[in-house]
Amino acid sequence: MSVRQSLLAILDQGPCYGYQLRAEFDRRTGSTWPLNVGQIYNTLDRLERDGLVEKDDVDEQGHVYWRITDAGTAEVRDWLSAPVARGQGTRDELAIKLAVAATLPGVDVTAIIQTQRRASLAQLQELNRAKYAGSSPDGPEELAWSLVVDSMIFAAEAEVRWLDHTEQRLALHPEHALTLELATERPKRGRPARDAIA
Repeated sequence: MSVRQSLLAILDQGPCYGYQLRAEFDRRTGSTWPLNVGQIYNTLDRLERDGLVEKDDVDEQGHVYWRITDAGTAEVRDWLSAPVARGQGTRDELAIKLAVAATLPGVDVTAIIQTQRRASLAQLQELNRAKYAGSSPDGPEELAWSLVVDSMIFAAEAEVRWLDHTEQRLALHPEHALTLELATERPKRGRPARDAIA
């Protein structure tokens, strides 16, 4: 998720100071993505460096307000109108963990899947409880929060379905058929031995 563009989009509504930006971000996301104030100010410094925001007035409490520049407004428009690019490869820890575990000798991948399924189902139940305990999405804050929670619910449901699918696929193979031994051919690159350096 782009904190940078999200903060810019909030600033496009009007000047804000750091803590105010954090509160506005929380209001719009239902506090599902906690940001610390240091992250806000680091992002503001980078946005200023890039010419997308600039410092504005200072109030009587010493809060420094930031306002968006024309270039920042253009970046917000571009961000909102462009689709979110999904990476080609996966950096999903669970997918990598299961792929590696399935190729290691003596690893009970089914037990790993079952442990993860229990955790994923517990998370899904917690998300559903949170969603149904909240008020109906009548106001803009409630609607924004429910959109984020719905996304998390769909992701958790997809993870459970994927775990079921993975377990079924692995059940089709005898355990020894999936084991990968270390390759005998060594990669061409690598760190030379210390003796060779001297």
